[in-house]
Amino acid sequence: MGDENLILNITQAPVPNSFQRGNNKSHKHPGKWQPKSKAVKRKCQEPSEEPSPKRRLPPPHQKKQRNAVDEKPYKKHEAPSEKILDGKKEENPKGRPAVKTSSLFKNNPEVPDIDRPAVKQLKEKVFSADSFSDLDLHPHLVATIKTVMNMPNMTSVQKLTIPALLAGRDVLVRSQTGSGKTMAYGVPLVQALQGVTPKIQRSDGPYALVLVPTRELALQSFNTIQKLLKPFTWIVPGVLMGGEKRKSEKARLRKGINILISTPGRLLDHIKSTKSIHFTRARWLIVDEADRILDMGFEKDVTAILNALNSQCQHRQNVLLSATLSPGVTRLADISLNDPFNVTIAEDNSREAKHGGKAKEDKKDSESSCFAMPEKLHQHAVVAPSKLKLVTLATFILGKWKCERKAKMIVFFPSCELVEFYHTLLSKVLTVGDSAMGSDDFLRLHGNMEQEERTEVFQQFTNCQAGILLCTDVAARGLDLPQVTWIVQYGAPASAAEYIHRVGRTARLGAQGSSLLILIPSEAAYLQTLAEHKISVSEMKMEDILSNLLMEDFLKIKRAGGKHCSLTSGHMPPTRKTLNTSSTSAPCTWDMWLRVSACETPPTTSADNYQGASISKAKANRRGLTPTKGGPSRASRTCCVPNMPVGWFLSPRRP
Repeated sequence: MGDENLILNITQAPVPNSFQRGNNKSHKHPGKWQPKSKAVKRKCQEPSEEPSPKRRLPPPHQKKQRNAVDEKPYKKHEAPSEKILDGKKEENPKGRPAVKTSSLFKNNPEVPDIDRPAVKQLKEKVFSADSFSDLDLHPHLVATIKTVMNMPNMTSVQKLTIPALLAGRDVLVRSQTGSGKTMAYGVPLVQALQGVTPKIQRSDGPYALVLVPTRELALQSFNTIQKLLKPFTWIVPGVLMGGEKRKSEKARLRKGINILISTPGRLLDHIKSTKSIHFTRARWLIVDEADRILDMGFEKDVTAILNALNSQCQHRQNVLLSATLSPGVTRLADISLNDPFNVTIAEDNSREAKHGGKAKEDKKDSESSCFAMPEKLHQHAVVAPSKLKLVTLATFILGKWKCERKAKMIVFFPSCELVEFYHTLLSKVLTVGDSAMGSDDFLRLHGNMEQEERTEVFQQFTNCQAGILLCTDVAARGLDLPQVTWIVQYGAPASAAEYIHRVGRTARLGAQGSSLLILIPSEAAYLQTLAEHKISVSEMKMEDILSNLLMEDFLKIKRAGGKHCSLTSGHMPPTRKTLNTSSTSAPCTWDMWLRVSACETPPTTSADNYQGASISKAKANRRGLTPTKGGPSRASRTCCVPNMPVGWFLSPRRP
């Protein structure tokens, strides 16, 4: 449609000055079509001021500066053009935007001086000169102890406990971990049951009931009793514990079990739901690790089990065993024991133990009680800042594995989630290169695992010659793990009793052992708490642990293709020469080792469970992570684990 037939109704009245655009240069002629001009933002004016007929545009640089505030930049994080180090501004010589980094070795709190008062630690004499043949035992039982158990002589706790149990008395045993308490009640138990006339039948049901706190301890106690019963095949032992099928356990109970070893929860479940279980012939009740059973919340279950036993059998022999004597154990002893014989092997209480007495400790005395430690246990503690705590742990593990002979080590964590996280982290980071450490050398054990997997891990670590077990307190009570050389506690335990049971996994039966307690500066006062319980701990410097990384073996990492990489490689970024801690200056160790570790290919992980280990080049440039010449980018060297990138605190820093 053309413009010839278009009729315009145009008013020829003059246009007021207030409606004229200040930036229109051409004069408007009335009666003619004017094209629409581009709108320009005007400044706000007061009503009293008259608008100027013509406004000047601001200079170009002022307009750009004004619009820069209104417009949102495309980049999410603007990299600063200069960085501040040690309170001084430092410009980038190449003109590139600098990257903010968090240093592991700067801005750490001061490590306080540890005041270690002189402590006379209680000691127990582990072995005695008496032999099992000196007791009135069955010859086949004595031969089994010497050949199968490899124990020709009795320990001190066995020397006092076995005669009292053979005499038919109730016994309360308090002795250090690793002193042979399982054999102390197992030998008289087997001796008493093999002499029962008429001979015990499997269908008779339980003659002895053994309560233990954890599943692993139940398996270990079952294996020990089974070895002692090797000459007496008519006595049948059995074990009940959580995680197993109830149907198979009920079938075993119907066939008959003479020595029943169980955890309190599963036993109470069968008492309520299984009709075939009965205790009419029960003659023994043994509660092993009694304090731990009560700490785990089984006090009501134990009370219900005692009521079921009392309703079916009135006369039985009771034994309570523990490495620590808590107020709960004292209450349980008052309820279940009848005129007990108290066995305590510590030097200060040896006179009471030999003469035998009742357990008379109130709550106040038990809280400030002293603990006997193995004589050949060397205890150490190190205080490290929070940022260096993981570095100290990883360096210590790698140092004991590589610089010394391969160690068999247990590392305790406070929760199941921490065990899973550090197992994934350490098995990925510490197994690269020539460390001679594989992912199979790292094992984990905690309460959230399936029972089949827990049993497999327990058996694997028991039979192996070297390995590292990351676990919670499920492995802290009663377990006899042979040849364990180091116990590491990643954080302060909740009480001194937990500390005793953890370090008791090593230096058992007179063997050598060592322990390390890793604390942060705010936890340094925990050493004073240990001193109040007569536990002497020597200090180990963090710098001494990190100095292992300066050794030549640590700085040689093998590539995936078989080539070696060292600090002299031309493709490596320059290293920092020194590290600054809060109190001392030492050669940079962890940075150097991590830069060498960067030659390795980052471990690949599942995309469903892990965050991405690398980012695109364009995204890296927007974040200011420009790769250095000849070396991989900082982002591409980041290895990730669930919910937290490892590179956040372990990736090497750019100079």
